[in-house]
Amino acid sequence: MKKTFLRALALCFSALMAYSGWQVWKASGDYRAEADMHSALMEYKPDGGIVNQGIIDLQAKYPDAVGWLTVPGTKIDYPFMQSKDNGTYLRRDLNGNYALAGTLFMDCRCEKDFSSGNTIVYGHHMKNGSMFGTLKSFADKNFFNENIRGTIYLPRETLTLEFFAYMVVKSTDTEIYSPEPGEGFLEYVRQNARQYCDIGLTDADRVVTLSTCSYEFADARMVLLGKIA
Repeated sequence: MKKTFLRALALCFSALMAYSGWQVWKASGDYRAEADMHSALMEYKPDGGIVNQGIIDLQAKYPDAVGWLTVPGTKIDYPFMQSKDNGTYLRRDLNGNYALAGTLFMDCRCEKDFSSGNTIVYGHHMKNGSMFGTLKSFADKNFFNENIRGTIYLPRETLTLEFFAYMVVKSTDTEIYSPEPGEGFLEYVRQNARQYCDIGLTDADRVVTLSTCSYEFADARMVLLGKIA
């Protein structure tokens, strides 16, 4: 009986190790696929200017493409899309193929020209730091203070982002996830931010919110908010 038990235990352990190995192999394949796609897309990254030809060329190949987002000091350096819904690019690459990392995408309710009061861009929190995986770096006060700007490249415009708040919220937070925030939006952000910098915001300013998953509590999201300068 003891030998039978030990044999069964050994089989279970072997199966567990095999499954763990498969998971590691699959994850490495997913990360490699994302890295390959990202490398191929870098040819479209614009240099900034009155006309960003890279974005125009990107849109010619991928009609859902809106622009390119870069946040110095992080791994965030990607094109972003917009579809008719917020599910299309959750687990798809720009070609429409399954991809664990998905693609950065703008909330379908927001205006492509960033005229919305609050433009929301989503990305996955990947464990290897790709996509929006390095957004968590802004939880550190020194990092937040030292990395205060980002850039959005559109076909015929380059926007500078000035980051002013880092928060952890629920995915159902209607203050943060509204394209047209109410009058109390800025005060709500100030009171609930983990990191905050007073840059003299007014209700007339346009805001960009970068959003990804957090694992602090159920359905948590970390968000980085920037003003379009």
